[in-house]
Amino acid sequence: MNNKVDWNAIDTVLLDMDGTLLDLHFDNHFWLEYLPQRYAQHHNICPDQATRDLHDRFDAKRGTLEWYCLEHWSKELAVDIRQVKEEVNHLISERPFTQAFLSFLGDQNKERILITNAHPHTLELKLQVTGIEPHLDQVISSHQYGVPKEDQHFWQQLHQQLNFDPARTLFVDDTENILAAAQQFGIAHLLCIHQPDSKGQHRQIERFPAINHFDEVIPPHYHQP
Repeated sequence: MNNKVDWNAIDTVLLDMDGTLLDLHFDNHFWLEYLPQRYAQHHNICPDQATRDLHDRFDAKRGTLEWYCLEHWSKELAVDIRQVKEEVNHLISERPFTQAFLSFLGDQNKERILITNAHPHTLELKLQVTGIEPHLDQVISSHQYGVPKEDQHFWQQLHQQLNFDPARTLFVDDTENILAAAQQFGIAHLLCIHQPDSKGQHRQIERFPAINHFDEVIPPHYHQP
């Protein structure tokens, strides 16, 4: 193990889903490539124009709850987003050592709480496809609170519901501005992911401690073959 996590100082572990426990490749492929293709087919327009149009629309909503909302985009694009997601659900996968990491946390009696901006329909689909749900103590979507994790009101409502000690809490996420929001709230232990998309670039993370995979912060005997 490396020295990026002091497990003796932690009781609660808050875990992002996409790009942290699960490979972000599914989401990037779906939103940036597959959906624009299906949108172009559905509306009988040029694929390149559809891609430009959708990317502009997505960027305009980035960081808001609507950006993550399937109902919003289904209405905006006149496409059943959940149905289209199911067409490529074979791409949903866990990141390396995810279940080993969750098993380690359980054995250490750490509270394992999934906190995600994913829409409840997306969350349901991913829990069905992957094996992570049995290894989680609670699952929370920011849609329950009406604000994304980027917003301090999310953290206030989460703390009110769970009554965790921020000084003894670790939060793992692949997005630096969300980690910064958690830090602003008072979460003491923060960890980022260098390469959330297995097909994407390895990123240098400057603001927070970061790892490639969870094998870096658990004992060797938990490592999967």
